[in-house]
Amino acid sequence: MWGIPLLLVIALLKYLFFRPHDKSSPDIRPEQKTPLDILKESYARGDLNRDEYLQKRDDLLEK
Repeated sequence: MWGIPLLLVIALLKYLFFRPHDKSSPDIRPEQKTPLDILKESYARGDLNRDEYLQKRDDLLEK
């Protein structure tokens, strides 16, 4: 008699605490890129020349 409600409680707890987290889940934020990461990507794409990259990198690192 107590078996069915007990199984339902166990199933509910398992669903709430042990469900797999996938990338489409709204509670997981995508990885945040730092300004330096964005600058490196721009340089890698060729949007900036070497001098521009070095100047902006130094500005970000406050050298």
